[in-house]
Amino acid sequence: MRDLLPAQRPALVLAPMQAITDLPFMRVLARRSLPDWFVCEYFRVHPASTLNPHLLRTITENQTARPVFAQMIGSDLASLQRTALALAAYPIAGIDLNLGCPAPIVCRKAAGGGLLRDPEAINRLLGGLREAIGGRFTVKTRLGYLGSGEFEGLLEIFRRHAIDGLTIHARTVHQGYQGPVDTTCVHAAVATLSCPVIANGNIVDVPSALAYHGQSAAAGLMIGRGAIRNPWIFGQVRTAFEGGSAILPTYRDLLGYIRELSEEIAREAPYYEPLGHVQRMKRTLGYISHGLDPAFEYAVRRCCQPAEFWTICEAHLTSDELLPARPPLASKLYSGFAQLTGEE
Repeated sequence: MRDLLPAQRPALVLAPMQAITDLPFMRVLARRSLPDWFVCEYFRVHPASTLNPHLLRTITENQTARPVFAQMIGSDLASLQRTALALAAYPIAGIDLNLGCPAPIVCRKAAGGGLLRDPEAINRLLGGLREAIGGRFTVKTRLGYLGSGEFEGLLEIFRRHAIDGLTIHARTVHQGYQGPVDTTCVHAAVATLSCPVIANGNIVDVPSALAYHGQSAAAGLMIGRGAIRNPWIFGQVRTAFEGGSAILPTYRDLLGYIRELSEEIAREAPYYEPLGHVQRMKRTLGYISHGLDPAFEYAVRRCCQPAEFWTICEAHLTSDELLPARPPLASKLYSGFAQLTGEE
């Protein structure tokens, strides 16, 4: 993976987010600011699984000129090996194994973050996958299931199997998306592993990106929710490291982003169902509206019809005023970035 790293700054990566990191979002993001590579939503892998054609399109129809890693989630080694070989037939940058998803339904199946309860199972999976995958093989993990004290043992397993990269969401599975990230663990991984380490969690703006990189010395920064809220963030962070002028988006720019995303999502739908489309947009608006006018957030949550949705958006977003650069410091949706930047 070192060949993908920029020379003068950390790599910038879009996080895989279920029901978000799809082809429409990639297209809309690419028109504003691009990461250095993408990691697609995970392919669910089990003995009866096949490659999800919807997810495959994020690989086969990617026209952003940026590489895409295919992520897998599962716990059956033979199925994971089979899926990795099938994915290798497509234009992917590499295979990524998800060891970090904290969703209870995933953890109950001993997949994603649930695997962190069984280090020996991880050891077997990594060994078997490393043998099967001829190209880049990376892992996305958390610090442990219950506590960060588990990370030292996990780090030794990652070191043992010569993976090509490790992305660390520096919280435990138990924490979910709440609380500060533990940058000391990311720094320890950087010092221990020979592969590049990517830092993930709590990056919502330029100061949080700079702080995370400064405290971790990671080779890259992965941004998830912060890119939903602010699709200009990759360009802003890139400019902070390289110099130059970054875009400062306005409310009107945000309205254009929402309109374009709505159009792309509708275009990709097998059939357009107005109420379902509004519900899909509302899920994304939950990240976008947070920290703006509370009346906007309240109204969006309760609307049902497309006309009502757009009336609300236009009433609150038709302005050339600059958007807030970051969420509220006490935000639970974007929890912990204040500790990262020393503003707690």
